[in-house]
Amino acid sequence: MSDRSRVAVLALAELAARGRLAPVPVLEVADRRGIPPHQVEQVFSALRRAGLLQSQRGVKGGYTLRRDPADVTLLEIVEAVDGPIGGTAGASGCAVGEVWADGATRLSSAFREVTLADIAEREARRADAPMFHI
Repeated sequence: MSDRSRVAVLALAELAARGRLAPVPVLEVADRRGIPPHQVEQVFSALRRAGLLQSQRGVKGGYTLRRDPADVTLLEIVEAVDGPIGGTAGASGCAVGEVWADGATRLSSAFREVTLADIAEREARRADAPMFHI
């Protein structure tokens, strides 16, 4: 997973946690997640083109999820910003290519099983976890 993918997942998790009630400005997402605003803008542009986000201009503008977080997989997010996992690096005919292709298949499968709702739920559980200080 690239840094762009990580930023995309963090930013979309913020939107998922807020629900689909009102558009959220890029600066607010960036501030809450500790991500430079220009990085959020870049990934949001790609995610909007991929049909995962919708944008609204104006004073109350920002971004909202186009679909329910339970219907958006981690694989969709990663591929929207980075392209297909594995790409052409898994060229057949050599041992390295076979291992690369196998790893890409396994990673794709794992990412296909996790949804944006799963990530938001995990974050919510962590936020509610008791803190022990020594």
